[in-house]
Amino acid sequence: MKRVRNVTSRGARGAVIATAMLAAAVPLGVSTGAWAQALRGAVGAPPPATTPDPATLASANPAPAPASYTPMRPMSESIAAIVNDDVISTYDLAQRMRLLIATTGVQPTEDSLPEFQKQALSALVDERLQIQELKRVEKDQKFPIILTDEEVRDEVADLAQQSNLNPDGLLAALQSQGIGKETLYEQIRAERSWEKWIRGRYGSRLRIGEDQIKATQDRMIAAASKPQYEISEVFIDSGRTGGEDAAMKGATQLVAQLQQGAPFAAVARQFSASSTAAAGGDAGWVNQGEMPAEVDAALDKLRPGQLSQPIPVKDGVYIIYLRDKRAGAGQTLVSLKQAAIALPATATDAEVAAAKAKLLTVRAQIKDCKTMEATVGKTQGVIAGDLGEAETSDLLPEFAEAAKTLQPGELSQPIRTKVGLHVLAVCGKRAAGVAQVDHDQIENRLTGQQLNMIARRYMRDLRNSATIEER
Repeated sequence: MKRVRNVTSRGARGAVIATAMLAAAVPLGVSTGAWAQALRGAVGAPPPATTPDPATLASANPAPAPASYTPMRPMSESIAAIVNDDVISTYDLAQRMRLLIATTGVQPTEDSLPEFQKQALSALVDERLQIQELKRVEKDQKFPIILTDEEVRDEVADLAQQSNLNPDGLLAALQSQGIGKETLYEQIRAERSWEKWIRGRYGSRLRIGEDQIKATQDRMIAAASKPQYEISEVFIDSGRTGGEDAAMKGATQLVAQLQQGAPFAAVARQFSASSTAAAGGDAGWVNQGEMPAEVDAALDKLRPGQLSQPIPVKDGVYIIYLRDKRAGAGQTLVSLKQAAIALPATATDAEVAAAKAKLLTVRAQIKDCKTMEATVGKTQGVIAGDLGEAETSDLLPEFAEAAKTLQPGELSQPIRTKVGLHVLAVCGKRAAGVAQVDHDQIENRLTGQQLNMIARRYMRDLRNSATIEER
């Protein structure tokens, strides 16, 4: 069972952190929103944030600190928390809060500082639990999981490249704001190592069945006549933040910061518990009915470019940014291929029967749309053809019925027309104006959702069994 003790006054600890963080909140030459974009980049179309031009940056930004610079640890450093005998100092906490400011553009005030501090401490506690668990697994199973220093440096190089910086430039940008490189390194080490472990342990065991994929495709196609929304999301997990009220309060603070210009993508990466966090909260296009009912109700009232207020749901709170919206489509588009045998309308019953038997033999050999032409081409007298994409209403009546009833990847029985016998393969199906329903994309999305659910349960178990002392 999780055991949490407050050993000393929260007020005393808060005073130490407040002093450090209010100092960090003093303007550092450029807006934190600009730094967030420089350090992280934007995903999709987040709410606009003011970004100074290069000339302003050059004149306002102080010269970067030397590469060897490390922020001086304060004389007043004390213990912020103990996680199973692993100490989190007030220095660690202040550093993490500075990193959140630099990478998200969220600027705490005296009123919002306690919630911001709570979020930073919660993240540090989770990371300590993750590293402790990974060390235990490494010891038991005798294989490396935790990223080495070299692997962490590679991750930092990738992050810098995404932000059009080199690693030294990225670290110098952080150091100029009083953030030691070890703060970024340890966050990346914990995040990436945990992702590696979860995917390695559970990813190969997950089996997304064809029935699940087809059911999802069916729902997407059926919902295509309903409104669709292109959204970015932040999900605050109430289990991680200390309950529903705490999650709601934290979400309210984040909405206020987003309204003041903090980039949505950067905030999502740091604060969201959703599987879309790594993509800056970008959930793409969703159909009405795909999100929780409370989110659907809010989406219906939003206009493109608007940010929602906090939306309480089971297990947490959503913040939604509506990037675009479109009405449902009435027509269905299908991508078809065929295997056919030419047969005139005057063919005898025996000729039709022989052609049908031959076509059924070929049909049994077809595995998928990608290899269909090559498979069909091996049988003399049978031709393959790509019919392209068309609305079902524009197809021959004989083809239209099959196209409506078949799902992507399925084959029809032989269909007789005036010119021959045909086996149709439905290679794709979508509503007009809606992106192609892709089998692999759906499988990856379902896999990501299940891995995220597993990871959240895993972390809840670790928290519940841990001894955590907050001082």
